[in-house]
Amino acid sequence: MKAYRYSRWDGNQDEFSMDVQSALEQLSDLMMEGLDAREALEWMREYGFPMAGMNMRVMGRQELVRELREQVDSLYQQYDMNRATEELEERLDEILDREQQALQAAHGHESSRLNDFLQRRHGEEHRVADRIERMRDHGFEDEQAGDDFRELLEEQDRLKQLEDFLDQRGDRFHGQEQADYDTAQDVRERIEALEQMARNLQEGNFEPISPEQLRDLLGDPAAQSFVMLRDLESELEKAGYLRGGPDAELTPRAIRAIGANALADVYTALRKGLHGQHESQNRGVGLPRPDETRPWQFGDDLNLDIVRTVMNGVARRVADAAPLEGPIRLEVEDFEVREMDYTTQTTTILLLDMSWSMSWAGRFPAAKRVALAMDQLIRSSFPRDHFGVVGFSTQAREIKVHELPEVSWDVSDPFTNLQDGLRVAERMIREFPCSSPQIIVITDGQPTAYFEPTGGAGGQGEQLRVEWPSGFGGISPHAVAETLKQVKRVTRQGITINTFMLDDAPELLGFVEQMTQINQGRAFYTSPGQLGSFLMVDYIAHKKLRRR
Repeated sequence: MKAYRYSRWDGNQDEFSMDVQSALEQLSDLMMEGLDAREALEWMREYGFPMAGMNMRVMGRQELVRELREQVDSLYQQYDMNRATEELEERLDEILDREQQALQAAHGHESSRLNDFLQRRHGEEHRVADRIERMRDHGFEDEQAGDDFRELLEEQDRLKQLEDFLDQRGDRFHGQEQADYDTAQDVRERIEALEQMARNLQEGNFEPISPEQLRDLLGDPAAQSFVMLRDLESELEKAGYLRGGPDAELTPRAIRAIGANALADVYTALRKGLHGQHESQNRGVGLPRPDETRPWQFGDDLNLDIVRTVMNGVARRVADAAPLEGPIRLEVEDFEVREMDYTTQTTTILLLDMSWSMSWAGRFPAAKRVALAMDQLIRSSFPRDHFGVVGFSTQAREIKVHELPEVSWDVSDPFTNLQDGLRVAERMIREFPCSSPQIIVITDGQPTAYFEPTGGAGGQGEQLRVEWPSGFGGISPHAVAETLKQVKRVTRQGITINTFMLDDAPELLGFVEQMTQINQGRAFYTSPGQLGSFLMVDYIAHKKLRRR
């Protein structure tokens, strides 16, 4: 079980500081599931989120409201309010008894002053606050009774509030603990504060809520969580990760950070079970590693490290006890060459299936993380490479990397037009030509949509067609045929297609087998959880060859 830690807050410390990186990670996880930035923020406020860097969990509005309501219910179950106003009623009767005796002694039993007093005292209203109100302008004969009455009069407003409260809710109290007047007032004020706070939270009205009051009502975890929820958006803005407002959006800095986190997740998976270098068989441009050299060997390029080569000559002269004056004569064994990393420059286009079925089993969030991780990898380690993303469902379109966090699968679109995805990828590769272009396809289904030439004006017309598979486990023959034609065109351009299948349906496996036979690329079946590791290994393995 996950344990969370909360520190004691005494109200004098600075309000809780947020672990912004953890908040961004939670925001990005929700956006990977298809929410936009504003929706993800609202989800975090509503349901809470773990704060990994602080080893705690931030309670969401729903949980805070639920705890507030549970506090109210516990008060209803604890107290009996049937005698809550008896104390003040007895005090009032005792004051009025003394006043009646004083009036009788001073004016007799039949005086108009006594009769007026008795009418006021025994009016129709029976609530204590109303009885006090009836005597408000009575001139007391008994001076001490008058002073005592004025004390009751000062309490009248609070008493009225309590009696109104009990008229509305008195039947909800079923506890065993008999509440006196002061206790009843405390319970009323606490219930009203709890309910007002719950209303403010439900309405997202954080401004009137005091963290100190919330701490008194629910404790430290609730107060700390509230501060985190209240400051969530402003802290992300302050850190440069979010542009706020009604149309909140991530900044480029946030997208880079999300990519770096995704890449870190991928490499964490790699370290668990995949060790060693995965070298490419092809050599590209050689780049020196400035801190690493070695002795020259026959057949090496004469890419000398001049300083180390000359120092080798000097060291040899010292070892031979030869004079240091005059030119340094170099021998072949003095030659020191730089170690080289040989890399290939590539253009890589990732084809991301966005059809409705990608929403199942965590497929689409995993694919988005891979896209962000690959972009981060290429930017940081292979800056000469070009990386692009194409999303395809019934039709295909280029997706800019900054759009990826908010991209979602096409909810109402079940069709898969891989043909169009390959066409868009081919156009993008033509804009960034290289010797080893590649297309990476992430999909969970066979083609079910395609564009068909119509022979329109100039012979350039085409029409979009969709084709449900023929029967359970069947294929969409025309969509498959047109897609394989596009695979052949891509193959003639020297473009390698590597396919990652997120489903092992026979019709998908059969189609991908035909595609790999034509293109001579590779195909993998993997789960969403392993997708990143497979892709990173594949990309890195075919980027670098170290020469020794």
